[in-house]
Amino acid sequence: MSETATATNTIPGLVTGTYALDVAHSEIGFTVRHLMTKVRGTFQEFSGEIVVKDSLEESTANVSVELGSVHTRNAQRDGHLKSGDFFDAENSPKMTFVSTAFKPEGDDYILAGDLTIKDVTKPIEFAVEFLGVEQNAYGQTIIGFEASSSISRKDWGIDFNVPLEGGKLLIGDKVDIHLDVQAALQA
Repeated sequence: MSETATATNTIPGLVTGTYALDVAHSEIGFTVRHLMTKVRGTFQEFSGEIVVKDSLEESTANVSVELGSVHTRNAQRDGHLKSGDFFDAENSPKMTFVSTAFKPEGDDYILAGDLTIKDVTKPIEFAVEFLGVEQNAYGQTIIGFEASSSISRKDWGIDFNVPLEGGKLLIGDKVDIHLDVQAALQA
């Protein structure tokens, strides 16, 4: 281990330092109800880092997502999501997350922070499952985790909808967010 990377005392193999998200081996996605089914989407462009401290509770994370990179396997829907009805990607191109707390919960963790979409910032908590520490083919230390949360899109001013018969709406308010992440320790 280098002088800047020391072992933490809570997760075997985890060393302190700054880990950059490995975009090629990570996914940031969402699921939302549409009529009777769920639509799944991902963001193709994002970046972020995790700073692991000696005390895991002092560790931090931040992520920036290009909203214009939304991909739902339907170009027309993607275009609508980029519009002012939803993300307004032209005027508010980024969604960001900045952590405010990291705490153990049983064998897993809770990552709290501030999520900003369309210039609206609200607190959010992710349930995090730490998947481990490995060395990749290039000798870099890699960490992996999955995280999930649910939000009300209306809380961030994303309230476009189409009314249906019987008082129903075309698009659900609840959005499930999921992250599948690998991150590499930076030299």
